[in-house]
Amino acid sequence: MILRSGGVTIALLALALIGLALGWRAHTRGRFAKLKAELNQRDTPHAALPPRPGGQDALVLERSAIEGGTVPEFLSATLLPGRGMNILQITAALPGKGIVKLLDSPSLDEAARILSGQDEDAHGAQSLKIGGAIESPWAGDLFGTASPDGLNTSWHGMSLSVPAMQRNGVAVATGGLLLASSSSAIKNNFMPDGAEAEAVYEAGDYDGHWPSTMRLTATTQLSARSIEMRVTALNTGKDPQPVGLGWRPRFALQGDRAQVTLRLPAAMREEIRDSRTGAPTGHLLPVEGTRYDFNSHTGVALGSISLDDTFAHLHQAPLDSGPIVELRDTQNDYGLRITMLSSSIKAIHVEAPADGKSILIEPRFNYDDPFGREWAQQEDTGMVTLQPGRSVQWRIRFEIFSLTAAPVNQP
Repeated sequence: MILRSGGVTIALLALALIGLALGWRAHTRGRFAKLKAELNQRDTPHAALPPRPGGQDALVLERSAIEGGTVPEFLSATLLPGRGMNILQITAALPGKGIVKLLDSPSLDEAARILSGQDEDAHGAQSLKIGGAIESPWAGDLFGTASPDGLNTSWHGMSLSVPAMQRNGVAVATGGLLLASSSSAIKNNFMPDGAEAEAVYEAGDYDGHWPSTMRLTATTQLSARSIEMRVTALNTGKDPQPVGLGWRPRFALQGDRAQVTLRLPAAMREEIRDSRTGAPTGHLLPVEGTRYDFNSHTGVALGSISLDDTFAHLHQAPLDSGPIVELRDTQNDYGLRITMLSSSIKAIHVEAPADGKSILIEPRFNYDDPFGREWAQQEDTGMVTLQPGRSVQWRIRFEIFSLTAAPVNQP
């Protein structure tokens, strides 16, 4: 009896030991498997984070082509709400060429690297070289007296001090103070044939550089044939302030530059004192009969002319909604049209180097150096005086069209 009971006990102990061994083996295998999985996870690179210029995600407005490649149509617009709503890129479908990039801009990844806010991008300066920057509270160039922090100028007897750079030994502040700003609110709307995006900027007094506080609302609406843009500036402060708004897109030329034509309905252009600095003399020169006359309804070929000029005294044809600037590329059978829908747009700056592959067309409120003493007192240099609680709007329509195809609304 005792031997039989002892045998059973020994058998039970053996079974228990075997069970423990198997459990421990399974346990260690589980731990090794878990450790191996963790090591593999560490070795596997994580998916790269999307580039975020200015610390905010880019907005991409997109639509599908519906014309079957028979006429030009817009496909997308990439916006940077973290960089003052800069339009980094616009794509379009062109018959015979497929999808093309209309703006002379780098990729989003490269733009995020360039738009660092450091060194050459201090105060957002690199935004003026990429895509289409929105300019506020002035557009173009300001000149003044150099100071340790930039330059000093004055408006209605009030001193203004703004950040500036040196251009051939002269202090120049270019493109306003919105360039590196991040939005405080963003809205997206999807539409039957496109999309719309809106960004709000609580600019305040631009870090003490402007007389009163300001809120800006930038809206971009994409459809097949047009892109509508609006920038509204609201004086949220207690004092009047000057406002100048603009947009600075640099268009990529798809073919032979010489055959591209420019239509620009302006009677005058700024006279420049020094081409190295771009400082105006305060005089406007007539363009009629000169090489700067682009008033022809069908445009004038760029040829070999080099442009870096600001045009003024804009006018419109009787049936147009406002002054119209057009680029026509006969080689690729398409045109780009900008219609000024705001009467406050008083000037257009054009940069087109003779040896370049792009052309900058900048519709804006103000002349260069609008506060400068060089201008006659009776000359309206384009800055709008905005009273507290009042707003002003910069608005344009940007269109793409065929040079040979009949308009869609015609039989």
